[in-house]
Amino acid sequence: MKLVKKMTAFAVTVLALAACQKETKLFTPEETAAGKTEQINVQSEDEDDNLRGGHKKVYTLNNAVSGNAVIVYDRASNGTLTFNDAYTTGGTGTGGGLGNQGALFMSDDDDILLAVNPGSNSISSFKIRDNGLQLRSTVSSGGMRPVSITQHDDIVFVLNGGGTNNISGFRLTGNGMLQAIPNSTRPLSAAGTGPAQVSFVNDGKVLVITEKATNKITTYAVNGNGIPGMMRSITSSSPTPFGFADGKHGNIFVSEAVGGAPGASVLSSYRVGDNGSINLVNGSVGAGQSAACWVVLTNNGKYAYATNTASNNISSFAVNNSGNVQVAEAIAVTTMAGPIDAALSNNSKFLYVLNGGGHSIQGYRVENNGTLNFIQTVTGLPAGATGLVAR
Repeated sequence: MKLVKKMTAFAVTVLALAACQKETKLFTPEETAAGKTEQINVQSEDEDDNLRGGHKKVYTLNNAVSGNAVIVYDRASNGTLTFNDAYTTGGTGTGGGLGNQGALFMSDDDDILLAVNPGSNSISSFKIRDNGLQLRSTVSSGGMRPVSITQHDDIVFVLNGGGTNNISGFRLTGNGMLQAIPNSTRPLSAAGTGPAQVSFVNDGKVLVITEKATNKITTYAVNGNGIPGMMRSITSSSPTPFGFADGKHGNIFVSEAVGGAPGASVLSSYRVGDNGSINLVNGSVGAGQSAACWVVLTNNGKYAYATNTASNNISSFAVNNSGNVQVAEAIAVTTMAGPIDAALSNNSKFLYVLNGGGHSIQGYRVENNGTLNFIQTVTGLPAGATGLVAR
């Protein structure tokens, strides 16, 4: 089950529209074996986060053409990471950028990890054990080039970004196996939408999909059997809607990259109804950065963080219960080259960022006022790595 630790680097694909995918070569550190770290001294602090010790982890995908694998890091109480192991998914990757958010997903009970295999048109499920990951199933994604995956209770949906773009549903059995749900596959708003993310919102009642090429945010209400109803779409407040995070009261917070135009990226908030209706709440709040693509929201719903791929930094935003946002810090921290995926630990004490150009993961401590303090850089990741989950 364990993958040989040698990882082959692949060039990151550059797409003009999805500027968030491009590998900005301001600098590239010398690649080293997975797990080498550079860090500053930090105070060790008990988290009291009610997680079993074996589940304090950070996960990413190597997305390798030769064989996709989940790379696992142990997370210490002070937020530092140590390479643990890598586990094959039974599928393959593409070796390059996917222009996506959500290639990995972990269940709320920390029992199941889901992964996309974009090179083999499949998805995989793992049981999370104290001693590692146990591969339970690898099945067809119901389409081509899966890029994002989500789960609520025992229902899983995957977003397929190749061919005729679609979403497709699966049931997760008690032993962690994936089974396709008949009549659950649905199209997006067009054949070539450049989709970025799919996620359940509103306690699993609605699926939301962002479409970069059509500038649409698309929704499907989903019944208890995992069958989507009528498709609804809204044109995004600004072009190139990309990653998003869901918050309270049906609000979602969407990064809009504006085609990667310099200094033009924004964050917008929308409210999603239980029937799939979607309306703009607060649109086009800009921090003067470029290619904002990935968004995460703290558990208390007060702070959102967007990674700016072309600016090599992270912006922070203050959020209220109504869904209104304002810029907290235009540049909260400067990252290595090409920050893409981001993930918060389960208690939102730590923020981790996958740098596509720097082939690294960087960790930051989230202070009570939303500011970020650097903890560590983990180097040596393959160039095509995608997806990030933290617990």
